[in-house]
Amino acid sequence: MNTPRLPGTLGSALARWRASAGRRLAPARIQGTVFSVALLFSLAAAVYWVVIASDRYVSEAHVIIERTNLGTGEPSTAFGFIAVVPGLTSDQMLLRDHLLSLDMLKALDAKLDLRSHYSNWRRDPLSRMWFKDAPLEKFHAYFLGRVTVEVDEFTGILSVRSQAYDPETARAITAMMVEEGERHMNAIAHALASEQVAFLEGQVSEMNERAIAARQKLLSFQNDKQLLSPTSTAQTLESIIAKLEGELSDLQTRRNGLLGYLMPDSPGVKELDIQIAGTRKQIERERKRLASPDGNTLNRTLEEYQGLEMQAQFAQDLYKSALTALEQGRVEATRTLKKVSILQSPNLPEYALEPRRIYNSIVYLIVSLLLAGLVNLIVIIIRDHRD
Repeated sequence: MNTPRLPGTLGSALARWRASAGRRLAPARIQGTVFSVALLFSLAAAVYWVVIASDRYVSEAHVIIERTNLGTGEPSTAFGFIAVVPGLTSDQMLLRDHLLSLDMLKALDAKLDLRSHYSNWRRDPLSRMWFKDAPLEKFHAYFLGRVTVEVDEFTGILSVRSQAYDPETARAITAMMVEEGERHMNAIAHALASEQVAFLEGQVSEMNERAIAARQKLLSFQNDKQLLSPTSTAQTLESIIAKLEGELSDLQTRRNGLLGYLMPDSPGVKELDIQIAGTRKQIERERKRLASPDGNTLNRTLEEYQGLEMQAQFAQDLYKSALTALEQGRVEATRTLKKVSILQSPNLPEYALEPRRIYNSIVYLIVSLLLAGLVNLIVIIIRDHRD
């Protein structure tokens, strides 16, 4: 079977195109093109970082959280009233979260007008915020790229850094973040302490009313019974009965002695009999006052009185316990006070630390060359497999 041949002019043109494509796809030419693009990209990046990029000033502050330390055994300063909280605690993490929160951004924007500052058209388009009225979520994402809050896990020191296009704004942002952070931490502590103290004060008021009611009930009972202390009255009756029983025993002894030489109907014996009978009646009468199955006796009154007295005493003890808890709660509320102490005040920068122009230019050059080398390597591998 004969292979069809193309006309001479068309065949020669196709051969020339294949030769030209082969030359264009030669590894040397690809290497030169890729590295040229990489160098041009690096040059453009260097021009941007060195010439176009706007200066950003960085203000930094170092703070640590302190709290009052009344009534604890922890080491403290300032005569035991202020204690540094070493290491990483929940307070540091709460403060860091608030410093980077939307609430913090809203407060900063309301006072410093950060939207206008960060979206100023005089700044380079790659570092500034493009739209002043950008959604809050995008504004917050931009804000997080301009502030950092780092926590030292060993010492508990927070480093607050903020970037701005002028030194005054950078320092104002950092100073306000520190101030608002302290206010927020104390607001949380005060709210919790106030709720605790308010609850304890309510308990004290309730226990006081309960104690007063119990005492009033006890007084009403005393007035109704016309007895100041049934317990004392009962003790008095018992002593009277004991005395009468002693007198009765003496009278019986004397009577027995007289019967040794007198007749039972003699005047002396009869007189003693009359005294003995009277003493027995008196003893019986006093015993009925103290205890009797008939009903309203002193022992029943004493039982009711003791019950009311126990209730009054119990209410009084509860009131004392509530007062003690209230004082302890107030002390605990004082201990919850936190102070954000400044170890390094927000500085007024004199030199723009950002962007790092030379460093960024070198990084872009190295990355571009590495990517160009990777592309060349891939092209060579593909060509080798095609051959």
